[in-house]
Amino acid sequence: MASMFLFSIILTFIFHQALANSNLETYIVHLSLPEDRIFEQSESLESWYHSYLPDRDPSRIVHTYRHVINGFAAKLTPRELEEIEKKDGFLYARPEKKYSLHTTRTPTFLGLNQNNGPWTSPASFGKGVIIGVLDTGITPSHPSFDDKGVPPPPAKWKGKCEFNKETCNNKLIGARSFVDNEPPFDQEGHGTHTAKDCGRNFVPVPMLLSKPMARIRISPLAHLAIYRVCKGKNCFNSAILAGIDEAIEDGVDVISMSIGYYTSLPFYKDSIAIGSFAAMKKGILVDANDKSYFRGKIVLWLMTNETDPYTNRRSGATSRCCRPDFDERREFRLHHFNLSKDATSNTLCE
Repeated sequence: MASMFLFSIILTFIFHQALANSNLETYIVHLSLPEDRIFEQSESLESWYHSYLPDRDPSRIVHTYRHVINGFAAKLTPRELEEIEKKDGFLYARPEKKYSLHTTRTPTFLGLNQNNGPWTSPASFGKGVIIGVLDTGITPSHPSFDDKGVPPPPAKWKGKCEFNKETCNNKLIGARSFVDNEPPFDQEGHGTHTAKDCGRNFVPVPMLLSKPMARIRISPLAHLAIYRVCKGKNCFNSAILAGIDEAIEDGVDVISMSIGYYTSLPFYKDSIAIGSFAAMKKGILVDANDKSYFRGKIVLWLMTNETDPYTNRRSGATSRCCRPDFDERREFRLHHFNLSKDATSNTLCE
């Protein structure tokens, strides 16, 4: 009889625990640092973050931030969030949002050719520049990331390489993951694609139907730092903020994101706008492929371009001119295999 009673208590506890876990939601919590404290070590800052959590439980933490915002992302119930809101230093909290992948044909649209324009001699090909790519990860064994001819990274580089068996090199100098404790391997293919677009090294030109197929790259001698913030086609903004935060800490010069939200958001709710502003203050150029910024918004601290959401189709890319007075009805469909020289001229934005 006693054993049955004990068994029922255990079942009741498990039921209530499962019910509590089902109400957990990830929130990004923004805080105001206390004026009388200076956090010189990340450990002390995280300890302060833990003071806001139920029972100071660090297992609730999803990500902590140091540069993009003062705050953290954590799994909380609505009632627990109400208790946090009562504490000194709390500013506001917002539920985690799911962003999506975008894709682009940037080199073709810009009219880049290996022996013309900005690539004519003498060209640096991005030498010495560290590009941080936030996406689905990378395939490190791809020949595009061979480091032949690429010098060692600048001394300021502080990043890490999380691959177990695959090692980084002078081209692929770092790789981190902010997704479910998984390694930064690219299981989707999009991250490898975007990393190649902005920083692929020179590779032998293949032959397609007996005709040369140009491999246009923007910065073949630049260094690549990869930050996996997406799983499949889903990119949660808590991970995006964590990736930008780490890229700032690591010492990148440029941040590239082919990620966007499906509609326009106020700046204080847009993690790409918030993180990019923090990066800009550190002297980092941010290129964000976010279509929402063309919905009547002018983001002075971002370089943006627009394409269709990522669908794995290679039919073309949609481009809008980056002008505050642009009429959204004037939309140009640029077909990837039918571009003429005039298609990349300034007349598109006249």
